[in-house]
Amino acid sequence: MLLRAQTDHAKMHPAHAASGMGYTVPRGPFWFDLLALLIVSGFFVFVIWGMTAISAPLGTLEKHTISLDPHNLPEYALRTTLRMLIAMAVAFLFTLVYATLAAKSAKAGQLLIPMLDVLQSVPVLGYISFTVTGFIALFPGTMLGVECAAIFAIFTAQAWNMIFSLYQSLRTLPRDMHEAAFVYKLTGWQKFWRVELPFAMPGLVWNMMISMSGAWFFVVASEAITVGNTTVMLPGVGAYIALAIKTSNMHAIYYAIFTMAVVILLYDQLLFRPLVEWSDKFRYEMTAKEETPSSWIYTLFGRSRLANALFRPLRRFFKAFAGLPLFAFRSEKPQQFFSPKEARLFDVLWYTILTVFAGVALYYVLTFLRTGVTWQEVTYVVGCAFWTLLRIMVLILLASILWVPVGVMIGLNPRAARVVQPLAQFLAAFPANLLFPLAVVAISRYSLDPDIWLSPLMILGTQWYILFNVVAGASSFPNDLREASRSLSIRGVLWWRRVILPGIFPYYLTGAIGAYGGAWNASIVAEIVSWGDKTYEARGLGSYIAQMTAKGDLVHVGLGIGVMAITVVLVNKLFWRPLYEMAERKLKFD
Repeated sequence: MLLRAQTDHAKMHPAHAASGMGYTVPRGPFWFDLLALLIVSGFFVFVIWGMTAISAPLGTLEKHTISLDPHNLPEYALRTTLRMLIAMAVAFLFTLVYATLAAKSAKAGQLLIPMLDVLQSVPVLGYISFTVTGFIALFPGTMLGVECAAIFAIFTAQAWNMIFSLYQSLRTLPRDMHEAAFVYKLTGWQKFWRVELPFAMPGLVWNMMISMSGAWFFVVASEAITVGNTTVMLPGVGAYIALAIKTSNMHAIYYAIFTMAVVILLYDQLLFRPLVEWSDKFRYEMTAKEETPSSWIYTLFGRSRLANALFRPLRRFFKAFAGLPLFAFRSEKPQQFFSPKEARLFDVLWYTILTVFAGVALYYVLTFLRTGVTWQEVTYVVGCAFWTLLRIMVLILLASILWVPVGVMIGLNPRAARVVQPLAQFLAAFPANLLFPLAVVAISRYSLDPDIWLSPLMILGTQWYILFNVVAGASSFPNDLREASRSLSIRGVLWWRRVILPGIFPYYLTGAIGAYGGAWNASIVAEIVSWGDKTYEARGLGSYIAQMTAKGDLVHVGLGIGVMAITVVLVNKLFWRPLYEMAERKLKFD
């Protein structure tokens, strides 16, 4: 069995059959073709218009400054959406390569997974500080350089969570799916495209949703780029929000919130809801669910003659691409290309290279510390890291207690998911920056401690990693296991302990790790907040990096980012990674 049998499922959902399941489906009326053509044409016009705006001369920014006139918001929303879609496409391709290498190669995984921990821990402001100048120099005289810097910053807010999701799926692939690939004599390439990636798609789609929504949290920093005395404001919703916060314009904040709600609803209906229904056919189970996700646009394109004719060459190309006979292993275990002696020599060379690399990095770090900062400053920054770490771990615990039961309920009930999904996306996309006025007013009026009451702002944008991953795990939970638990009358606490929590635990870990890394990122904007002429600061590493970035002090920005990366890697190594290894060994469907 490579994928679940779904004869009845395909009959109930004609779009599934139209997408290649081999069943004859009734075609829709003529207006189906007309609407499909309108949607496709509108998408291409949107892309062409966006690319023209991106490649405009750099002087355009000076002629068309950001305005709080709400009539500009439709254009700003389109510009922001295009940046986020481009970043999502790049993040998806990067995920396929990075996660696969980390999961398939033990040697590569030893380097790529710790590196991923570091990359995830580097805040968006850290990337912007060191990449804006390079991108502008790469594309001089055009907006393309600044646009690439913004897209890269959004990419860094999207990619790491998607990589963890695919990596987790590849590492927990059921044993019988490995055996099925061997029986059907699939090569390594064919196995990835026909077995492993389909198995990972349900969880990956939900993580793409949370990555897309989570990117809104950092869109203000991505479009309103400030490094030292240099400020670049790109046309977009993020720059609009930054200007509204700077000028304390609440009416503009309301307009921005409404615009975000409309944009999120549109890409939920046009992009993610169809992806959720499409990925549902890859669920790993022996029996079909009683209720399945549905999408009007998926049905529309599945029953449109014109859409099927337009996409048929693409489907044929992908089928041929996925069927290439590459990496042709013919055994359940990879063939051994080296003798044991040669393998040991290769191991010695590999670890020697890593040791030399670590030694060179340590040398430059020590040189940097001797010339740029004092040991007292290092001690102070380490103390700031401790306070931020304490806040993050407490917040993740509280978010887990709240959202795990909710995620299980949504994931096991597609009818509830249809209602909650767009709402959850909107809440996940809601930038915490818009709540800064409330935080400032509350702290000022009631004389609250910023060290405590600014902390919730750190988890507002990242708690959704936990919810969405739990939803993905619950929706991917095999229906035959649910039926078995019902037949055995397993209910209540026993059902949670023995059935659902072990089943969703790998997905929960992916979400918790994503929330952990995202909270470090969010600390940059959450530990120091401003509204008008009032500013409140919580002691922590995030506020330290934000202050140094505003001053343009790259030496101390580097110190803060370095301490943050080391802290994240150590906690991942000592806490999260052992849990991940336990999930790989014990908690997968075999």
